[in-house]
Amino acid sequence: MTRLRKLLDRILGALLAWLMGAAALNVIWQVVSRYLLASPSSFTDELARHLLIWLGLLGAAYGVGQKFHLAIDLLPTRLDATIGVILATFVDLCLVGFALVVLVFGGANLVIITASLGQTSAALGWPMAVIYLALPFSGLVICAYGLLDLVERQRGGCDV
Repeated sequence: MTRLRKLLDRILGALLAWLMGAAALNVIWQVVSRYLLASPSSFTDELARHLLIWLGLLGAAYGVGQKFHLAIDLLPTRLDATIGVILATFVDLCLVGFALVVLVFGGANLVIITASLGQTSAALGWPMAVIYLALPFSGLVICAYGLLDLVERQRGGCDV
C-alpha cells in the first residue's frame, strides 16, 4: 500500500507542478502581450481560470493525501488509542463518503449534463465537460487516499 501511495503522490505532484507551470507561463504571456506587445491575448484570462479550477481541486486532493487538510485534533489527542483509531476511521469513512457522493457522483452528473448540452468555453472553445472533469477526478483521488488510510490503519501502519 505504501508503494501505491507513493506512486499516487508522485503522479499527482507531477501533474500539479505541470499545471502550475502552465498557469505561470499563461500569466507571463498575458503580461508580455498586454504591456510589451500592446495587444492583449484573448484567451489567457479564461485559460488561467480553467487551470485554477484544476489546480484547486487536485491540490485539495493532494492535501488530503498528505494529511494537510483542516483537522481539529483536540479530541483525538485526549482519547485513548483504541477510541482514537475508531474516531480516525469514522473521519476517513465520512471523507470518502463525501468525496464519493458530492465530487464523484455529483461531478460526474455535471459533466454528463454539460456534455449533453454541448457547452463550450467562450474564448478557447473547449468543451466545458472537460473543465468540469476536475470534480469527479479529484473526488476519485480523495477516495483513493481515504481508502489507503483505512487499509493502512487496519494493518497498523497509519497514524491516528
